[in-house]
Amino acid sequence: MTACEGRKRTVYSLQHSGSRLYIREYQGGKFWQAAESPALAEAAGRSGSAASAGGGLSRGLGTNSSFTQRGAEPGPGTGCPGRRLFQAGPGPPPHQVGSSLLWLCILEMASAKVAVVGAGVIGLSTALCITETCPSCSVTVLSDQFSPNTTSDVAAGMLIPHIYPDTPLHRQKQWFKETFTYLFAISNSAEASEAGIHLVSGWQIFKSTPKEELPFWSDIVLGFRPMSKAELQKFPQHRFGQAFTTLKCDCPSYLLWLEKRLKATGTQIYTRKVADLWELHSDYDIVVNCTGMGAHHLVGDKQLFPVRGQVLKVHAPWVTQFIRDGDGLTYIYPGIHRVTLGGTREKGSWSLSPDAGTTRDIFDRCCSLEPSLQGAKDIKVKVGLRPSRQSVRVQREVLSKGRVKLPVVHNYGHGAGGFSVHWGTAKEAASLVEECISALQGSSSRAKL
Repeated sequence: MTACEGRKRTVYSLQHSGSRLYIREYQGGKFWQAAESPALAEAAGRSGSAASAGGGLSRGLGTNSSFTQRGAEPGPGTGCPGRRLFQAGPGPPPHQVGSSLLWLCILEMASAKVAVVGAGVIGLSTALCITETCPSCSVTVLSDQFSPNTTSDVAAGMLIPHIYPDTPLHRQKQWFKETFTYLFAISNSAEASEAGIHLVSGWQIFKSTPKEELPFWSDIVLGFRPMSKAELQKFPQHRFGQAFTTLKCDCPSYLLWLEKRLKATGTQIYTRKVADLWELHSDYDIVVNCTGMGAHHLVGDKQLFPVRGQVLKVHAPWVTQFIRDGDGLTYIYPGIHRVTLGGTREKGSWSLSPDAGTTRDIFDRCCSLEPSLQGAKDIKVKVGLRPSRQSVRVQREVLSKGRVKLPVVHNYGHGAGGFSVHWGTAKEAASLVEECISALQGSSSRAKL
């Protein structure tokens, strides 16, 4: 068996015993052991003659079979110790096959290089999901802004979903469920304080009964129920309400925690402004676009528009229950260190400058729901532009320039609901990256064989 590693050719032997395959490299004494596979043993058994040995094992081994190296250094560029990805090819001439030795040509596959552009909650969570879904690939995060200077740092970080009109509801529910499950596990661990994740209970209130008294996410949050008459007495201007417990992210803490986890996996993180995805083609095999509003210019998405949000971050540690007006414009979200008061939804506005009149209006509206906020201290004003679309874009695309191809996975356009669905969309994007890697290995196989 010969392995093609770039221009170097190395001679290997391959033996089987029952349902386990063994590969020995003559140069350097390396020893590889394949995972147990009845299919491989059957293929080896069918290859009874020397002439059919290579072909039989080629069919049994298939492409991208995984071998674990024992007693030797890990393969180059694999991204994880003791693992190489191989690809089966046609066997050598029959006269090279001995009675107890089966020969096969195997092509060693280099690990895919993936660039994730964007370092908000979507970019960092997507990069982390890729490292978990595709552990053999090399991941790099590129962004011109990191915490505390991202849009995600301004967000309230409450897990209450927002509806995307053009995204199927079952898909939105799956994203929210995966995100809630993931963050709930963190909130129930020793990592909770550092990650800034905690449970918070409260009320969503309405001036009239909504058409749907049970939102699609009511069975995912904890303890969802209608508010009692006694509870509604706190809000005399409102006639209906829902009580439940959900999760909240202290956004800057969570972003730093994600960065820390990425660095622990070996992910490279660089400050770099990407003006054109094509500029990454020479260094990366796959590009993942998590640029939020940046996608408006980066990929010319005319369906993407800003929704300006202005919020106040105040010191009011006595406020422990969240309150959200049903229209979503007025809300009080207590965090670990500060309470977020909101807000605004100004579609089409690109202004990042705080407006003093808006600040007074937000404060007055929140005080009407929770009068004790009149005693809030250290009021800070924050502004962010929510990257909004009618549907979140989680999509695989192949850009072309002549014969040159660049696989791209998009994950942006989450609007005001990014934190509520970020892990779900990150998992879906990572799955699309996995598809891209398979496609690249398939085309590489056809080219080399």
